[in-house]
Amino acid sequence: MVSLTNRVAVVTGSGRGIGKAIALKFAHAGASIVVTDTDSAGIEQTVREIETLGKKAVGVKCNVANAAEVDELTGKVQEVYPTIDILVNNAGITRDNLLIRMGEEEWDLVLDVNLKGPFLVTKGIARIMMKQRYGRIINVSSVVGLMGNAGQANYASSKGGLIAFTRSVAKELGSRNITCNAVAPGFIETPMTEKLNDEVREGYLKSIPLKRMGISEDVANAVLFLSSDEAGYITGQVISVDGGLFMG
Repeated sequence: MVSLTNRVAVVTGSGRGIGKAIALKFAHAGASIVVTDTDSAGIEQTVREIETLGKKAVGVKCNVANAAEVDELTGKVQEVYPTIDILVNNAGITRDNLLIRMGEEEWDLVLDVNLKGPFLVTKGIARIMMKQRYGRIINVSSVVGLMGNAGQANYASSKGGLIAFTRSVAKELGSRNITCNAVAPGFIETPMTEKLNDEVREGYLKSIPLKRMGISEDVANAVLFLSSDEAGYITGQVISVDGGLFMG
């Protein structure tokens, strides 16, 4: 069983969905958690559930696309915990539209949250990890970042960029005993995918060899492994958690 005892993990976008599942999975493995999101109610709920497990958690409201708020997040975490061992860049949004109809604001907002956000958070926390000469960074990308998708030029670009970012960070920080990997979820049951109509759902299911949608815990299990000491010689990699949807 993977143990994260005495580890401190920051999980962005952990007020609900995949981020929340990751935070709870980490807590079950013994880690102390920093829950951060833009949704105060979601933060409070996740913190309560972690504390119910007998683990320590603090919640910090933060828009990862805002540099000042990210600096404040890093400062608050350091006030509570002596180290930051694990960072999961999970926060993300969609603003789907066909390319010819997509407004500049839809493009900018998705790129700001999904790509600029991980840049800002990683930059701040990497400094701490470099000093302690240990760290695990996991970026939550998407299978769409590998294969593209009609109506999601902004989202696909942000998630593809996050994969390139992952590999660059892995090369820069590897000498400090810091790994950086990505997971690429496929069609996962989350509040984000609940908005899809039945026709779109059926289309996805026909393309998935396992013939079922994934759940948040499927992604959390992969992230847990990459956050562990057992994954200490794995860096710069992308693990697809998609039921076989993309096999490139």
